Amino acid sequence: MPKAPKTKKGPEQKVIHPYSRKAAQLVRETHKQEKKDKVKNVKAARLNVTGEKLLWFQSRLDPSKTEYSKEEACEIIEKYLHRFDTELLQIELANSIKGRQGRQHEAREAILKQAIERERLQYQENGLEIPDILNVKHLKVFREWDGDLKKLPNIKVKKLSVRDSLSIQKGNNGGKEDSQETPNQDEVSEH
Repeated sequence: MPKAPKTKKGPEQKVIHPYSRKAAQLVRETHKQEKKDKVKNVKAARLNVTGEKLLWFQSRLDPSKTEYSKEEACEIIEKYLHRFDTELLQIELANSIKGRQGRQHEAREAILKQAIERERLQYQENGLEIPDILNVKHLKVFREWDGDLKKLPNIKVKKLSVRDSLSIQKGNNGGKEDSQETPNQDEVSEH
C-alpha cells in the first residue's frame, strides 16, 4: 500500500500583542495603503469629471470646422454653462404642481445650482479650462480622442474667461472705446 502524502503545516499565525513593534508596523502599513487608495480615488474622480466635461465639448463641435476663434469658443462655453437649464426647469415644474408637500429633487437642484455658480465664477475670474480648439493641431487631436481617460494627458486645454469675450467685442466695435480713452490720457499728460 502506498503511503499517504504528508501534509505540510505552514507557520501558524502568531497572535500579535497590540502594543508590540510588529503591531505598530502593521498599523503604519495599513494607514499608508489607505492613503494611497484615497489619493487614487480622488485622482480618478477628478479625471472622470474632466473626461465628462471634455466629452461634452467634443459632442458640441462642428465637424466641418477646422479651427475656432475665441469668440466661437466663448459661445460654446456659454452653452456649457447653461447645460443644466432644462433639468432645472423640469425640477421647477415638478415643484410647482399643487398639492405636493415639500420640494422634490431638492438635493439634485442644490448640486446643479452650486456647480453652475462655481463654473460661472471660474469663467468670470480665472477662466474656464476647455480643450484647446483654437489651435488646428490640438483640435485634430481632440476630435480623434475616443473618451479614454488614460489618453487624457494628450489633450491640451486652454483657459478662457469673460475678459476674452469682452476684448473681442471691444475689438469688433472698431476701437471706438479705445480711441476715446487715448485723447483723455493725452489731455492729462499735457496739463
